[in-house]
Amino acid sequence: MLLIPDEVMCGMGRTGSLFACEQEGVSAGLICIARGLGAGYQPIGAVMVSQAIRDTLRAGTGFFQHGHTCIGHATACAAALAVRQQIEQRDLLANVRAMGKLLKDRLVQRFGDHPHIGDIRSRGLSMQAGLMCYPMGGTIDGQHGDHGLLAPPYIIDSSHVDEIVDKLGSAIDGSLAG
Repeated sequence: MLLIPDEVMCGMGRTGSLFACEQEGVSAGLICIARGLGAGYQPIGAVMVSQAIRDTLRAGTGFFQHGHTCIGHATACAAALAVRQQIEQRDLLANVRAMGKLLKDRLVQRFGDHPHIGDIRSRGLSMQAGLMCYPMGGTIDGQHGDHGLLAPPYIIDSSHVDEIVDKLGSAIDGSLAG
């Protein structure tokens, strides 16, 4: 069976490893990545293929049929390479893991017993499932519902983690006070 994880939002380190699927111990045939690849500086997307898929393609036509308007854009590729180099050279994944744990701990400390906050879930600095705010409990139709998205930069430090939690707390408390 061919596994193709969609790591457009969580790939390239957001969860504390280059790919979230690595943490589950699964081997993907193809991986779709995008946002983290350009780090917000340059739009880019990519599909990574395993050696087995590569060998299969080579044994067949030898051609990976795909394409979009801006395929192989030199500036986008240069930006992606620079982002990848910075992640490695600055050991940003270690910071993502450490600050992600701190952020979750501080969120649980601040909101763990909050009557209007449900489950606080995270992995690294990925808080997509994040704060489930009652009574809606999430987004049912993709547009309506109460939810929050926290996605701080990989270079965040503890003072900014505290600032995020303080400002989020003030915003939630202020909105509930009416």
